[in-house]
Amino acid sequence: MSRNLTTVGFDADDTLWHNERFFQLTQDRFADLLADHAARDHLMERLLAAERRNLGRYGYGIKGFVLSMIETALEVTQDRVPASAIRELIDAGHEMLAHPIELLPHAAEAVAAVADTHRVVLVTKGDLLDQERKLAQSGLGELFDAVEIVSEKTPAIYSDVFARHGNGAEHAMMVGNSIRSDVVPAIEAGGWGVHVPHALLWDLERAETPHHATRFRELPDLSGLCDLVRALG
Repeated sequence: MSRNLTTVGFDADDTLWHNERFFQLTQDRFADLLADHAARDHLMERLLAAERRNLGRYGYGIKGFVLSMIETALEVTQDRVPASAIRELIDAGHEMLAHPIELLPHAAEAVAAVADTHRVVLVTKGDLLDQERKLAQSGLGELFDAVEIVSEKTPAIYSDVFARHGNGAEHAMMVGNSIRSDVVPAIEAGGWGVHVPHALLWDLERAETPHHATRFRELPDLSGLCDLVRALG
């Protein structure tokens, strides 16, 4: 292929379907459960610190989130948290893992339209079983030429993914809601990074927007993606 753009990568959570809102609802439940032991702001700071230090142990996803909540509960109660509270946190995690998938506006149409003209690859972080479940429930699985569930999104990962499933990162675009994970490392690998903001964003995904980068683009939603792909292709 001689086109400038041959491959389009899509993030999954909060790009194609809702995700972060379920984490925030569970955090509200967590705060209510431990209200007698810690103020909400302090508890959320402790939880975020636990999530940050546990990424290398548990990776991304619901299971690591639940373990971080349990660890935080033990810390703020000095190991006196009731067993019933631990049980409620585990139950909350089970509910999150069973929650139906709800696609974001224009997601299905955007993937289908781009798949008609370009290779499309799903590149997502998180727990393997949960991400596979969500993709199967989304109804989008057959549209993708490849699916990559990775432990982290780095320039090296994008270079490898787009070399194996395309013509290299320089002929690829990554579309996602996270500047930190979907945009900056894709641009550093040599590709385009397209930011599609979501109203909710996990604090550990925050990063400075690379407005200066020549291969940075931003769309208010996925409805304009096909036109952007056509313009760059």
